[in-house]
Amino acid sequence: MHRSKLTSFIIHTAGWLMFLGFPLLFMNRTQDSVSSTYFVISSPYYWLFCLTYIFMFYLNAWYLVPQFVFRKKYFIYGIIVLLLSGSVYYLQPFDNLLRHNLRESPKPKSIGLPNAESVGPNTKSLPFGPLPHQDMRMQDPKPKQSNGIVIIHQAGNIDMVGLFIFIVIIGLSIAVSTVQKWQLTEQRMVKAEAEKATAELSFLKAQINPHFLFNTLNNIYALSVTGSEHTSDSIMKLSNIMRYVTDEVEEDYVSLQHEWDCINDYIDLQRLRLGKKTKLNFDLVGTTGYQRIAPLILMTFIENVFKYGISKHEATEITIKLTVEPNKLLFFSQNSIVENGSKPNRTGIGIKNTRQRLNHIYPGKYRLDIDKQNNLFTVHLEIDC
Repeated sequence: MHRSKLTSFIIHTAGWLMFLGFPLLFMNRTQDSVSSTYFVISSPYYWLFCLTYIFMFYLNAWYLVPQFVFRKKYFIYGIIVLLLSGSVYYLQPFDNLLRHNLRESPKPKSIGLPNAESVGPNTKSLPFGPLPHQDMRMQDPKPKQSNGIVIIHQAGNIDMVGLFIFIVIIGLSIAVSTVQKWQLTEQRMVKAEAEKATAELSFLKAQINPHFLFNTLNNIYALSVTGSEHTSDSIMKLSNIMRYVTDEVEEDYVSLQHEWDCINDYIDLQRLRLGKKTKLNFDLVGTTGYQRIAPLILMTFIENVFKYGISKHEATEITIKLTVEPNKLLFFSQNSIVENGSKPNRTGIGIKNTRQRLNHIYPGKYRLDIDKQNNLFTVHLEIDC
């Protein structure tokens, strides 16, 4: 934001410096450029010319366009623009500056020709007669004497160049104001989309946490009902999981090592309820030193593996593998599809929820393939990190 304001300030400053320099370029017609430049800058008509258009530019860009054009009050805006053009017609900023420069700018000195004051009564007449500027017939019988008063309006004169510059200034100010509004609208849309995505992601996380804890509590409840000696150890592991879920899961990204510790505790809880007919393959390839990952992004697949891949009557096999590469995570899970007689009452948020989270957190940086063939449910997830 600050960089954008600084850029806008630099552009405006450079533009107005160029505008202030134009009269100096076009009005300088003498050999002594320094004195001529000083003469133009010190002229009140120069500042009348510059300040008139600067004022109209910002008046139109900062007030008139936002208050009338953007609110579709075109008739009132047209009346105000006509009044402003009338003020330009009355002030005649360009014509006054041009006439003042041509009338009173310093002239180069004449060399080798005597002036009227140098011709005295005893001076012989020049062989070529009187100089043209000494001819009284060439002089204005009613000479205009400067009295120091700034004359603004010349009756019967239309400052066409001034009106043209006015039209250009009004057009540029409308364009600047329109672009600024478009940029502000686009920034608001981007911010609204980001807030919407954050709200949706928070909602998905709010769904994940109860779902995850609910399944874990069910497992511990089953252990306590059967009087398992591992119940106390399971409660401790659940405590670790809850601490992780409440302390770190609100972050967008967490340490991969912490995520893997949570997965380990969860799988240890699941091992306690596995029968002899279920074979579990659980492996980690690589190191989890510095990588980061979205919290609980893998847990949905791991939960489904144990929820739908365990049977007490037939042999099943479960495989969970995480491969860690320098800039990539590869997750693989596979389980036998066990046909239960009835559909579970609670299906949870499932894979659809996980896809939505991946779209929010890893847009264009992940690939998820899910396959159901040969009575096997297979998941391949690849994340660029």
